[in-house]
Amino acid sequence: MTDETLLEVKDLKTYFFTRRGTVKAVDGVSFQLKKGETLGLVGESGCGKSVTCFSVIRLVDKPAGRTVGGQVIFNGEDLLTKSEKEIQQIRGKHISMILQDPMMSLNPLFTVGNQVAEPVKIHQKLDKRMVWEKVKEMLSLVNIPSPEVRMKEYPHQMSGGMRQRIVGAMALSCQPQLLIADEPTTALDVTIQAQFLRLLKDIQQQSNLSMIVVTHDFGIVARVCDRVAVMYAGKIVETAETRDLFNNPTHPYTIALMNSLPKMGAKVDRLYTIEGQPPELQNLPPGCNFAPRCPEAMEICRQEYPPQSMVTEEHYMNCWLAKGKE
Repeated sequence: MTDETLLEVKDLKTYFFTRRGTVKAVDGVSFQLKKGETLGLVGESGCGKSVTCFSVIRLVDKPAGRTVGGQVIFNGEDLLTKSEKEIQQIRGKHISMILQDPMMSLNPLFTVGNQVAEPVKIHQKLDKRMVWEKVKEMLSLVNIPSPEVRMKEYPHQMSGGMRQRIVGAMALSCQPQLLIADEPTTALDVTIQAQFLRLLKDIQQQSNLSMIVVTHDFGIVARVCDRVAVMYAGKIVETAETRDLFNNPTHPYTIALMNSLPKMGAKVDRLYTIEGQPPELQNLPPGCNFAPRCPEAMEICRQEYPPQSMVTEEHYMNCWLAKGKE
């Protein structure tokens, strides 16, 4: 772990123990995040992206869900070895999270001002007047007009875009080093989505904030991410710098995701689809998890999981095709 590395996840494993079997939601995930960098986690629904993020800040539902292995090194310390009291001092202050639906994050019974003030009261020793000044400052930061008025209103009195900005103000109120945004624009229309993403990038540049953005939208990846990790069935199958991934997708799953994107001006009778469904995580196939859906699968793909191979510098994937090319 270098001085420029803020977060290093090593062989992270989070399983859910159910009556139907053990669900390997995150199964040996490893990645690094530098200071001021944005990493995109992409893949189909159910591939383990959100559970990976919840595992980093230890918010996996217990007792069914447990992180059973690996390390999460943040600022040189393993978060998985921290006590619950210690991790509570890190959540909100050093690592914050924006969830998919702002209405699920905001309490309809409390004003916007009270909810933005909560993390400030918990993590910063400020008097009452300074807390409310901080609330107004954060609402202004995320471009909420008339913050003195808006802080007295309730979530239902605001549009979806405004609510998402309020959630962003809560997450940024204590100047965290790492912001995890889990599908932050899912509930927004395209215009408001672009405004919110531009706002996040502006704030990141001002504060050298590091971000993990969970998404299935490659448009968002191209707009905000420096590097991309592609997840499938609880594993990262390919990781690269964003430009390199778009110019040279190598893993068959990444190529299939790229082919699924509609092309501007292209006239086709039928959009490309990936055949089949992701596997049940409590009943994973032997070998490569993508082999049953892969048009280039070989016999070895159905027998052994492929080791990591280097495509180019900073570009890695787990696929037997890479071994064949070597």
